[in-house]
Amino acid sequence: MGSFIEINDTLRINKEQGFPAMLDLSTHLSSPYPLSAVERKIFRFSAKPKIRVYKIPPVRNFLVEDIDGKWVYWGLCHILSIQHDYLNEVTAGTFSIVRLNTPEEMKQAFTLIDLVPENNYFA
Repeated sequence: MGSFIEINDTLRINKEQGFPAMLDLSTHLSSPYPLSAVERKIFRFSAKPKIRVYKIPPVRNFLVEDIDGKWVYWGLCHILSIQHDYLNEVTAGTFSIVRLNTPEEMKQAFTLIDLVPENNYFA
């Protein structure tokens, strides 16, 4: 007998799963949002496939928006709570955003962090 739990350092979600609707990529690329627009707000995510465990505060997780299977590194977040649905094998929870990347940092993220070029939204 065994179980499968995935340990993550990245919260990758799309808008339907709870990526903050207030953060629009095209707006951010032309007029970057300040951290003050999102700090101290608590966001909820849901329907993340598989049972996942994230690093707990004060350790950061990467916050990534999934846009049609491509990754956009928005910044850093703290996972505040987790709920596991073992029957449906999905994870939900809450998070806060602790850092927003500049548009330039978003574009550089793959050369600094990620080793899967086909996931790069900006490629």
